[in-house]
Parts: sequence; C-alpha cells; structure tokens
Amino acid sequence: MDFDLSEEQRLLKDSVEGLLKTSYDFDARKKYQAEPGGWSKTVWSKLAEQGLLGLPFSEADGGFGAGSVETMIVMEALGKALVVEPYLATVVLGGGFLRHGGSAEQKAAHLPGLIDGSKTFAFAQLEKNSRYDLGDVTTTAKKTGAMWVLDGEKFVVLHGETADTLIVTARSKGARRDRDGIGVFLVPAGAKGVSIKGYPTQDGLQAADISLSGVVIDADCAIGDPENGLPLVERVVDDARAALCAEAVGAMDESLKSTVDYMKTRTQFGVPIGSFQVLQHRAADMFVAVEQARSMALFATMASDFDDARERANAIAAAKVQVGQSLKFVGEQAIQLHGGVGMTMEYKIGHYFKRLTMIEHAFGDSDFHLSRVSAAGGLI
Repeated sequence: MDFDLSEEQRLLKDSVEGLLKTSYDFDARKKYQAEPGGWSKTVWSKLAEQGLLGLPFSEADGGFGAGSVETMIVMEALGKALVVEPYLATVVLGGGFLRHGGSAEQKAAHLPGLIDGSKTFAFAQLEKNSRYDLGDVTTTAKKTGAMWVLDGEKFVVLHGETADTLIVTARSKGARRDRDGIGVFLVPAGAKGVSIKGYPTQDGLQAADISLSGVVIDADCAIGDPENGLPLVERVVDDARAALCAEAVGAMDESLKSTVDYMKTRTQFGVPIGSFQVLQHRAADMFVAVEQARSMALFATMASDFDDARERANAIAAAKVQVGQSLKFVGEQAIQLHGGVGMTMEYKIGHYFKRLTMIEHAFGDSDFHLSRVSAAGGLI
C-alpha cells in the first residue's frame, strides 16, 4: 500500500500551510481571539476562498469531492498553526451530518452557505453526566402535528455562540441511555426558545451552554430517521476523532520543533542546553512519540472510510489511544524542556500543551478508548 501523498495532495498541503504561514502567527492568533466570537472572519473567508471549506463535499453539492486524507492534511496544518476558527465544528461535524445523513433538500439549503463561509455550525451533544456516551441523551424531541418541539440542555458546545445552525441530538422515544429513539435535528440558533451562553475554553477556543425550551422546528429539520439517529452520530463523531488525531499530530510536530529550537538557543553553564546528551535523548523520544502518533492518525484517517461500523470504531479508538499517549508525553516534555517560560501565557508552547490536552478529552480520552479496544479484543 502506498502511503505517499499524491501530487494533488502535496499541492494542497503546501497551499494550506502557505496560507497559514502568512495569516497566522502567535501574535496574530491573540488578535483573532479578541475578535467577536473568538475567531477571525477574515481568516475564515480566506479558507473559503481557497476552497478548504468545500473540500469534503461532492461536486454535485458544490464541493471538491476530496476524501478523508485531504481532511487530515488540512487538520494537521490547522494544528501546527493553533487555528481558532471553527473548521472542526462546521466542516467536519456540521458538514459531516449533512454529507452522511442529510437529504437533498437539506444539503441544498445549508451546504452553499457552509462552503462559501457565510454559515457556521455547532454540534450540541454533551449533557450533564453523559460524559463520553453518545447515546446518553435526555433532551426530548416531541412530535406535534407536522412540527417537532425540543426541550433540554446541552453543554460545552464548540463554537456554539457564533453558529448560525445548531445540530442537536434529542430523544424522540425510549429511556435515557437507549440506543434507539435518538434523533438529530437542525435548529436555527436564533429560534425562539434557544438560549446560548458563550465562554472561552482552556485552549483559547470558544464554547457555549445551550438551553432549549419549547423550541419548535419543522419536521424536515430532522436529519435522517429521528428514531434511529445514533449510528449517524457515531459515524460523524468517528470522522471528528480522526480529524482531531491529525490536528494533534500537527500541534505535536510544532511543539517538538519549537522545543528543539529553544534547546539550541537557551544556554546553561555557558553552552546551549541542546548540547547535553540527556536532553538530546528526551528530544529523540519526543520525535518517536510524534511519529507513532502520525502513523496511527493516518490509520484513523483510512479507517474513517470503513463501511463496517464496528471495525471503524475499533480502529479509530486504537488511534485515539496512541495519539493520547503521545500528546501527553510530547506536551509534558516540551513544557519541562522550556522550563519556567513554558508556563507563561506569553510564550506559545504552553498554548500548544493546552490544545493538546483538550484534544485528549474530546470525544473520549485515552482511558475511555482503551476500554473500548480492550472490550473488542484488540491490542495496542
């Protein structure tokens, strides 16, 4: 099997990295975070102009018909630059629900705005005490004539405050943790009964807690079967996990580079600390950890296209375990090798560690996925 990028994929890699090199540095990132909503509309427009928002969508839907490898390339570049714009929330998650489960009418209504950058999405799934269980849903969706009425609360909705459309999981029947009876609904963020409270997260992104009180939406706002939506949720979240693995590789790669550069310039006892053999060994161990994560991120990317849901889930869970172990090691070593400056808000390495830590806990941490792999009889 050929693991090399094609000519088109290499051009995409060079293009997105070149765009971010000119648009993103640590000081620019601080300015973007200070903008309304916590991210730059100008940068978002540049991503749209370059076609990055339309990459995974079919040409028939106005996209470029690219695959999971192209998404991996983009996410790795976003990780290197510590991008705060809502690519994961809008393109991978929001777009993923439309790609995998949306009707032709829903795609026609929502994808043009997503692709041209005028519309953003947020996935409202997490509830109190649900932790990593995608099937733990107490938000209700009750059918009333030709309408649905939604009631419930969602928490830590990534980029929920600025989203134009919320993708909400709600239970149309059954008990709290039943696999059956879960629906996925498109809810306008400005709908009556929707209350949104935004706040910054530890890694510098933005999230929101969302309350839905008697929110009335049309019946055609349901994505797929409103009583059997959990398989769709699991499919899209697996795509997001694979994308997060790629983002983590980018962030780890940049953390390693920054650490090695620092070791070449920081002096102790009159010599650069990079001349100390024990620190060279630690940098070498960081490199190995990054490459292990890179290999498993590529495996997760390929696995995201598996048709068998169980095989796909097990493979991506194994990747999430390895990436989680690697990012913890690389992040901690990077902070320690930077010393006190690594703990300050003014230096970028601490921000990489924060983002890596948040990725570790997004859609299941290493312990959670290790238990899934163990239950499936797999080996890490």
